[in-house]
Amino acid sequence: LQLVESGGGLVQPGGSLRLSCTVSGFTLEYHAIGWFRQVSGKDDEGVSCISGRGVMTQYVDSVKGRFTIDRDNANNTVYLQMNSLKPEDTARYYCAATDGAPNACSLIKAWYGYWGQGTQITVSS
Repeated sequence: LQLVESGGGLVQPGGSLRLSCTVSGFTLEYHAIGWFRQVSGKDDEGVSCISGRGVMTQYVDSVKGRFTIDRDNANNTVYLQMNSLKPEDTARYYCAATDGAPNACSLIKAWYGYWGQGTQITVSS
């Protein structure tokens, strides 16, 4: 199983980015995907997640109304659209997958067994 994130970079406050998590080695429909972020010196934070069939999504309060998660199972990709970015969104973002979760997802890190390498997002003027 492999997950590869892309779409990170440097953006000004108020700007937008779209992250992609492309998976291989399994059928995406049966796996929930979560997005997490890591800031040096702080605990990892669950940002958003989506169930395998897309019937459940969750967001941490700090990104509600700004971030949107969706998935394209045909292309084995999950997206995180991030709008109105703030400096406090600066972090390394990771996607993660779990087995057997077509209808549920979680923002708890321990729920996931497969992780990508991450992509850095820096929000700065």
